Amino acid sequence: MTTNRFTSFDEFWPYYLQEHAKPRTRALHYLGTTLVFAVAIYAIVSGQLWWLLSMPVAGYFFAWLAHFTVEKNRPATFTYPGWSLAADFKMYFLWLTGRLEPELERAGVQSSAPR
Repeated sequence: MTTNRFTSFDEFWPYYLQEHAKPRTRALHYLGTTLVFAVAIYAIVSGQLWWLLSMPVAGYFFAWLAHFTVEKNRPATFTYPGWSLAADFKMYFLWLTGRLEPELERAGVQSSAPR
């Protein structure tokens, strides 16, 4: 559990990456975030908008599984829900575009695939 009190997203971001230091943790986050987008697309295309209600479960299941079984830490969502969600999407899109590596290095995280 952290005793840090962040006053900005820029301060929180390196902490978020440090809490996702293990590649398997990040991989499970990527899986959950991809599933969130898949559910959203399915709900919109099919017109079954009630599927949108499953988006938090789809995303958080894999993220929390990673924290409790791989990283063995407390999800940042519990303390910083808004910044944690924003950081998850930032990490996901930086990973997708191949730009996560420098961010991990700046945060002091030893990186190895998946980046």
